[in-house]
Amino acid sequence: MTRIDAPFLRDPALIAVLDAIEGGGHRALLVGGCVRNALMGLAAGDVDISTDARPDRVVELVRAAGLRAVPTGIEHGTITVVSGGTGFEVTTFRRDIETDGRRAVVAFSDRIEDDAARRDFTMNALYAGRDGRVIDPLGGMPDLAARHLRFVGAARDRITEDYLRILRLFRFLAWYGRTVDPDALTACAELAGGLEKISGERIGAEMRKLLAAPDPAPAVALMVDAGVLHHVLPGADAAALPGLIALERENGTPPAWPRRLALLTDDTGHLRLSRPEAKAQTDLARARDWPLTETAYRLGSGAATDAALIAAAHGTPLPADWRAAIASAAPLPISAADLLPDLSGPALGRALSAAETAWIASGFTLDRAALLAAAKETA
Repeated sequence: MTRIDAPFLRDPALIAVLDAIEGGGHRALLVGGCVRNALMGLAAGDVDISTDARPDRVVELVRAAGLRAVPTGIEHGTITVVSGGTGFEVTTFRRDIETDGRRAVVAFSDRIEDDAARRDFTMNALYAGRDGRVIDPLGGMPDLAARHLRFVGAARDRITEDYLRILRLFRFLAWYGRTVDPDALTACAELAGGLEKISGERIGAEMRKLLAAPDPAPAVALMVDAGVLHHVLPGADAAALPGLIALERENGTPPAWPRRLALLTDDTGHLRLSRPEAKAQTDLARARDWPLTETAYRLGSGAATDAALIAAAHGTPLPADWRAAIASAAPLPISAADLLPDLSGPALGRALSAAETAWIASGFTLDRAALLAAAKETA
């Protein structure tokens, strides 16, 4: 009998939720990522619970136990139970009765087998009791042990229920897998056009997670081979991604999805990034035309590091002193106030721009007098 032994099993907040549901005569099982990660020796993220109790019954039981119930997805059977300041998603066993590639209509069930059958991958269809005993309704344990990505049931059926599962396959490969079931890859290639039904926000969220993996290059290469990357990042070129990953490791630079995304493409508008995220992508594209010191001055050391690694991945060698060059960038030691009232309006803007150009070109060494002279000469 396989058991997990993870810190969350001893969390009083979780135990209070399990006590409330099981005390009412219902099953309460840990499910999905927390079980998978515990079996792999990885830290758990969210701890989710699956139960045969209907949503209104869950609400009744946890409130009677003094816990807070938030109906975050009650139409799909999910209640967020807040215990000890932590939110636990509690979802009733369910089965799909209608899907359209984006969302599902579900019916509640008393059977764990029905609940497992609607999950995406076999390695995610794993449950555990409060004692850590693992329940494997669909035989997913061998796949998890081999780090083999396989859809539950027929790959085409799982994908057409929600086309985002195509991207989830490659994301899970990047984080947890080594191999992919051939039928899964074939189905992803044949159905990749269905990703056009998925919102940019959902696609962007998956791509962030995928590109944040320690080494997403093999998964992205499979996306290229399957014709999937073209549907989410039109015109993207992944050829230099393995080189970027190697450079990150050589230089002790932590993984960062914005850097990897900027390497792949300049066209990220359809991913619906936040304004700061979109600006960062635009800035890195502009930085290709700037010296490294100018990038450090205008965008900061983090963006300059990203720009240097991206350029190196594309074949421009890193200068021997590239870190020192980035660190040398310093704020312009004069401001508009130093040029007033002699200059104003467009002339003031031109003067400050000229001072910045001289400041960067000097390696951030000119004194105030020289900078003021450069500014006034241009104006």
